[in-house]
Amino acid sequence: MFDAIKLFYSCVGVIFVIYLLGYSTFLMLSVIYGSLDLYKENKKKKYHNEISHDYYVPVTIIVPAYNEEITVADTVKSLLMMDYRLYEIVVVDDGSSDNTTQVLLDTFSLRKVNRPINRQIPCKRVINVYETVVNGITVTLVQKENGGKADALNMGINASRYPYFICMDADSVLQKDSLKEIVKPVLQDDTIVAVGGLVRISNCAVLNEGELVDYHMPWNPIVGMQILEYDRSFMASRIFLDKFNGNLIISGAFGLFRKDMAAAVKGYDTNTMGEDMELVVKLHSFCRINKIPYSIRYVPDAICWSQCPSSIKDLKKQRRRWYLGLFQCLSKHHRMFLAPEFGVVGYVSYLYYLLYELLSPFIELFGLLTIILAYAVNLINVPFMVLFFMIYALYGAVLTITAFFARIYTQNIKLSFLDVVKSIYLCISESVFFRFIQAFTRMTAFIGYRKKKNVWGQIRRQKIQLKQSEEQKVEGKNA
Repeated sequence: MFDAIKLFYSCVGVIFVIYLLGYSTFLMLSVIYGSLDLYKENKKKKYHNEISHDYYVPVTIIVPAYNEEITVADTVKSLLMMDYRLYEIVVVDDGSSDNTTQVLLDTFSLRKVNRPINRQIPCKRVINVYETVVNGITVTLVQKENGGKADALNMGINASRYPYFICMDADSVLQKDSLKEIVKPVLQDDTIVAVGGLVRISNCAVLNEGELVDYHMPWNPIVGMQILEYDRSFMASRIFLDKFNGNLIISGAFGLFRKDMAAAVKGYDTNTMGEDMELVVKLHSFCRINKIPYSIRYVPDAICWSQCPSSIKDLKKQRRRWYLGLFQCLSKHHRMFLAPEFGVVGYVSYLYYLLYELLSPFIELFGLLTIILAYAVNLINVPFMVLFFMIYALYGAVLTITAFFARIYTQNIKLSFLDVVKSIYLCISESVFFRFIQAFTRMTAFIGYRKKKNVWGQIRRQKIQLKQSEEQKVEGKNA
């Protein structure tokens, strides 16, 4: 009996080590590849070895808003400062109970219009439509019945006038050159159906006329650990998977899509909390099943600054949404798993998100319980186990800090000595403590799932840090 138990623990230990090595190897390769790719692109920019063009893809920027009175005006102001000639802004107020609509009406002097909207994608009823033109840019506000973020985005697609649309959050701002950067793949390849941009955290950044003028690492450890996590995630796996057309996620905070293809797949799914990922996976599936040549790209130089939760309570709300959205999306498109017709998407991308995102908290919990039981029956070498996990945590921290400083260097951001110290401290904390917060949130996400599977939960917002000169300039243009 004892020999059987010993054999069981040996097998579990081997499987668990292989699991950890698989994740760490993928992370190492993607971080190294991403860093080298960023360095190459940065060097190309320094020598001005890029294609310069005067062609502009017509783009509609869709901003879904629900109770965003604090940030929505600043978001629209920042969008009006884009270094781009041919775009419009469509804000969709999804039945807000606060003053979101009134803030926009007062700030931009919007006028009510009688404009028909072609509802090619089903969505809730329109209440009012308002429009104005600011410095040659059309700003449209669609006030509609509440239907959720996905429904608001579908309304925005219906209201858009241009063949490409960008979806972004009402608590986010784009860098001045973001539109130019995100449309570059479209100019180079007519099979592009979607392009993802880089999302960075704005809680510690100050923007002036769409350009970063101040950046510092925050004292709030919850925000600081998310900064490091974002930089590792967006720089590493997304750059790596981009080379194989294998990205399954384009962040809802900033992504470009071809309108006709989004309409062909019926837009965003209103029955999932991960509507951004679901649309991308659906585009992969639709194009591969119908043998349509396509490409889904990621552009790390197209940058969006978005707020992140600043408290553990709000962080858990956000990560619960993300995790349940991932579960709903992978469940809905389960036929992709290891299916030959889906190529690298089924063999690598789907498998990665299944093993290391969806199932990871339960695998880790099983491993922890096994360790406890092994200790109880004296089948574990405690000093070796502690050393192994310390080395693993340090390894993860080194990869995280590598990704962070690679991003800082290639964007020419200057950090103070104190910021560097905080970054190193936070990267170790992120590798150890932040992981457990996320694991706990994921493992408890299904509690009350039936009642709250589509409930997002409200997260506290703060004013976006824009220089006063930008606000005055935009208001002056509007006047």
